[in-house]
Amino acid sequence: MEYKDKLKIAALTIASLAALSSVIFLVTSSSKHYRRRRRKQQQQQKQSSSCYLQSHQKPQLSFKRVLLDNSFSQFKHLNLHASSSNFHPYEADIKALIENPESLEDYYSDHQKMSEFFSYVWIETETQLKDLAHTLSKHKVFAVDTEQHSLRSFLGFTALIQISTRNEDYLVDTIALHDVMGVLAPVFADPTICKVFHGADNDVLWLQRDFHIYVVNLFDTAKACEVLSKPQKSLAYLLETYCGVATNKLLQREDWRQRPLSAEMLEYAQTDAHYLLYIAGCLIAELKLQDRDNSNCPNDKLDFVLEARRRSNMICLQLYAKEVEAFPGESAASSIFSRHLNGQRGSSISYETQDLVRCFCTWRDLMARVHDESLRYVLSDQAIVLLAVKVPTTPEEIFDTIAEADLNVENVNLNSSLPSPSPVVCSHLDDLYCLIKDKKSNADEVLLQILQNCLGPNGSCPLSVYNYALLINCDLIMKNRLVSKQSPVINSKQVARKASRELFVQKFSCKSPVYHNCRIYANDGRLLCYCDRRKLEWYLRRDLAKLVDDDALAITLLFEPKGRPEDEGNDFYIQSKKNICVGCGEGSHYLRYRIIPSCYRMHFPEHLKSHRSHDIVLLCVDCHELAHAAAEKYKKQVAKEFGIPLFVRKVVDSKEIPVISESSSSVMNVEETGVSPLHLRTAAMALLRHGQRMPLKRREELTQIVMQYYGGREISEEDLERALLVGMSPHERRRFEKKRRFSSKHSTEVILLDKEQMGAAYTMAVSTTGNSLEKAVTKDGLETTEMESTGHGPHGKQVVDHILEEYGEDGIRQFCQRWRQVFVEAVHPRFLPAGWDVMHRRDFGEFSVYNPTNKAPAANT
Repeated sequence: MEYKDKLKIAALTIASLAALSSVIFLVTSSSKHYRRRRRKQQQQQKQSSSCYLQSHQKPQLSFKRVLLDNSFSQFKHLNLHASSSNFHPYEADIKALIENPESLEDYYSDHQKMSEFFSYVWIETETQLKDLAHTLSKHKVFAVDTEQHSLRSFLGFTALIQISTRNEDYLVDTIALHDVMGVLAPVFADPTICKVFHGADNDVLWLQRDFHIYVVNLFDTAKACEVLSKPQKSLAYLLETYCGVATNKLLQREDWRQRPLSAEMLEYAQTDAHYLLYIAGCLIAELKLQDRDNSNCPNDKLDFVLEARRRSNMICLQLYAKEVEAFPGESAASSIFSRHLNGQRGSSISYETQDLVRCFCTWRDLMARVHDESLRYVLSDQAIVLLAVKVPTTPEEIFDTIAEADLNVENVNLNSSLPSPSPVVCSHLDDLYCLIKDKKSNADEVLLQILQNCLGPNGSCPLSVYNYALLINCDLIMKNRLVSKQSPVINSKQVARKASRELFVQKFSCKSPVYHNCRIYANDGRLLCYCDRRKLEWYLRRDLAKLVDDDALAITLLFEPKGRPEDEGNDFYIQSKKNICVGCGEGSHYLRYRIIPSCYRMHFPEHLKSHRSHDIVLLCVDCHELAHAAAEKYKKQVAKEFGIPLFVRKVVDSKEIPVISESSSSVMNVEETGVSPLHLRTAAMALLRHGQRMPLKRREELTQIVMQYYGGREISEEDLERALLVGMSPHERRRFEKKRRFSSKHSTEVILLDKEQMGAAYTMAVSTTGNSLEKAVTKDGLETTEMESTGHGPHGKQVVDHILEEYGEDGIRQFCQRWRQVFVEAVHPRFLPAGWDVMHRRDFGEFSVYNPTNKAPAANT
């Protein structure tokens, strides 16, 4: 019996080992099979010179009339009057509507609730489109919405337009009708027909970009909510409040290119436009009610209906602008340095890694333009970082490195469905290999050759309306860059001026994109705000949110936020912003510019200070110079208006005040005794450095200047050293003392000789070119003061104090509006974000989404 049991045990053991061996063999063989199959695919791709687009047709490649290609040229707007294409073709009509808004009585005299169950008309032929245009021309008002696609397109395109009248809903297939959509242009530009949108800021630009359709006479229900100070402004909120309809906003990110559209997508698209007319009617009725309620308030001059119309039509004045970089991929590389490399490594980034990142970003940019794909579809930022750090040496290693980087992203974002590596990378894997292998040679020449391989006479990629102009444009950009590196100096003055400007740009311009345009959604799919990447990562690290988009630039919060952006009453803060100059559209460099000077804003009451981006804009060097010159000129006007001088005119040593005051009771005499801070420091420095060697007459002149500061008495070398510190900020003083090993014991008190003299006590403002301080100077003695430097000395504080005392907080708001008007008149900005307004009234702290127990980083401004 024991023998049989032993045999059974042995048999079971052998069977178990055999089964385990089989499993190990199967796993190993399957892994080897997977690697062999991947290598085989790579071998086939390597042997084949064809691009994946040869067998993969994208809807947009069938378009014949494309207004915006992927080249580096600027977008050309419709030119109706043989003038510059930079002006809006219907600017006169729109401005007439803004200055004299029409009454909405004719448009919304009746706003009966629409039916909940409804049919629609699918428009897919040119004949149907012309019939639709004819039908719409007979209506006084109709509602519009659009659906966009951006993942498989470099610049994005409109995939569907929803139009609703009171009688019918129309879904326009803009993919099938792309080339003839201009049929609708006259209807949209007709100033006698009102077009209703919700949040039209982007829709208006997209219609210009794709079809040269310009909207004239607009009513935006989001702007109406803003005027009414609604608790929320999202369309989902309005649908729930007025119509009892719930929508799934996540469908907005579906692939709207697919045909046929799913039943769920069709219902979502139709719903967005179907109820808009009824909602607009409800909001207009509320606006009129507000007007009637305020009719008994003579001080309240705001006409709610007309204000909503004015703000809506301001959106129509926007012009679409293509972001054009000085060199392909430059801003993307800067963004990667900022978001992925600088913050994650203790040591600085090596030059080799930086060069590789720039090369990969340029290659990705060119490939995205050639194949009309988005940057994130071609190659992720994470893959670029890993490629630059690991530097793979074979095509197989490149393939594996990209797959590894994207796999890490997919582990975080389970909803990711992008192929990795992308078909673009698989088709051009050898190009990436050459780029890495030749990193020590001229990368620009390698990229030019790669582009020739794609689009040249024997290129592997098909030519299309999107890339046919790219080869010439990019060839010129690359060659100009090579020539600029190699060519000798021809005109020394011109080159010196250019070099000086470039140095200024390099030193002071933003080193990475200011707006990352990361999105934060509530758990019901509503957009809460835009922010920078750092804030997104803060939530993810604490498991307070989850990624919802393939590009890792959007999250959904896992908790209900304290507030919502609709509470703020201004949709300026819940939209993406472009990293371009708001004046001219320059995208290669930009500086932050504060429209309201800091010398005033820093003295505003805390609750009136704005930490948001409305009054901080991006300007190129040239526009910044214009804005700054206008601001300095207006400061002089403010100084004259309030009788508060900008600068400290004369200073005297505080220890000599009693002597001066005894000799004369006239402030004018005291002012004549003082000396300019700049003249004083210049004279003291010259005497210390060259006093013994300069001509006697000149030495006596400079000595008299310094003696004026000290009340006319004889001066010593110690007095000269003390005079050097007059008017310096604490930072300047520390740096100066460190450089000269100069002791702070010589710090002196300086006073500004004011216009008023109060009895026996002289009240004088103590200042340099810095922040304001006031000290009471009496016959009993003088208090010491520490100099600060911000703005124009006491000028800023005295102006703000005066406004608050005379006009209160409304005076501060009007003061801010005056500065915005100065900025607009000086720069004539054509690329301000939608919603930016001279009359902006929301001057208080920034909306912030946070968990009460864990404070998040500040939002992107």
